Amino acid sequence: MSNKDKTAKIQQIDVKVEKASNAANTSKKINLLDFTSEKLKDFLVERGEKAFRATQLIKWIHQSCVDDFNKMTNVSKALRSNLQETTEIRAPEVILDQASADGTHKWLLKLEDGNCIETVFIPEKGRGTLCVSSQVGCALDCTFCSTARQGFSRNLTVGEIIGQVWIAKRSLQPDANTDRVISNVVMMGMGEPLLNFDNVVDAMKIMLDDNAYGLSKRRVTLSTSGVVPALDRLRNEIDVSLALSLHASNDPLRDQLVPINKKYPIKVLLAACKRFMEGKASRERITIEYVMLDGINDSDQHARELAFTLRDIPSKVNLIPFNPFPETRYKRSPLKRINKFRDILTAAGLIVMTRKTRGEDIDAACGQLAGKINDRSRREQHFARIEQET
Repeated sequence: MSNKDKTAKIQQIDVKVEKASNAANTSKKINLLDFTSEKLKDFLVERGEKAFRATQLIKWIHQSCVDDFNKMTNVSKALRSNLQETTEIRAPEVILDQASADGTHKWLLKLEDGNCIETVFIPEKGRGTLCVSSQVGCALDCTFCSTARQGFSRNLTVGEIIGQVWIAKRSLQPDANTDRVISNVVMMGMGEPLLNFDNVVDAMKIMLDDNAYGLSKRRVTLSTSGVVPALDRLRNEIDVSLALSLHASNDPLRDQLVPINKKYPIKVLLAACKRFMEGKASRERITIEYVMLDGINDSDQHARELAFTLRDIPSKVNLIPFNPFPETRYKRSPLKRINKFRDILTAAGLIVMTRKTRGEDIDAACGQLAGKINDRSRREQHFARIEQET
């Protein structure tokens, strides 16, 4: 067979695969978890329904965590029947629910394509924080993060993002009390949220929706490593709190720890953060996340540099003791060193907290999340090769 014939044969196969894929997608039911309130209204109105039906559905789906249309008693039978034929309420599948000794919960969730992600709930007195993933793996390669080491497969859909909140709420409802209610959501799980911009924004809109989860804009936080153009865009799209994964006091060090810094260095990134805060009450302070790595970024000089760098940024600094994972070369800074670092920042007038490590016994602590993913970036192989050479 000639090369020309081979090329034609491959093209024929590609067309057949594409047609089969399109046919499968056409027959697939529409997932209502993918819709914000406004988009659900449009969806229903286009089908001849009244707009108020969207509010009814949003309440049933997100407030009551109902996925059976027959239980939606104030929705007309005709609409329920139509929805049952053409749509569904499909959250990721829970394949593991682990509880830590300190009350932290971690869910391993399986997606339709076989990839898995992790979601964590951290109960505290008077509040409960849910840590939500935005990507399968992570498109960035921060060297101290277990998720980054796994590489990247794809972005999550709106339904897969808000589905994590839906699953956690439904799971925690039976024994809900002041320590078990989801009062805060942080986009700090697997992935870089700003690299999945549209889906993350829509999911956060559902979190803020009074007819859905009704969270305060001060209690929904997006954590980013610093994708500056998307951060500027976010300012005009939604009013939520911001956390910045800084982790270094100067550019050469951050280039090593958070490689996206080579594209958006600290000065450029902090300027974008200041723009983001302008004119919004929920943006009074940015949370600066700083993981404490023994002998890497935890010296007195690093603390003084950090204090100087943040001198004009309304912020609070969250010092995060490094949480180890298999085959990492980093170690956690000793508590004495963390305290000294904190004291230098405090003396410079900064608000500083040291994060209490939670869920470490079930690998649910910050930087430890690592689902099961089909890595398209080959990053795991890259790390293994580097370690063999060193």
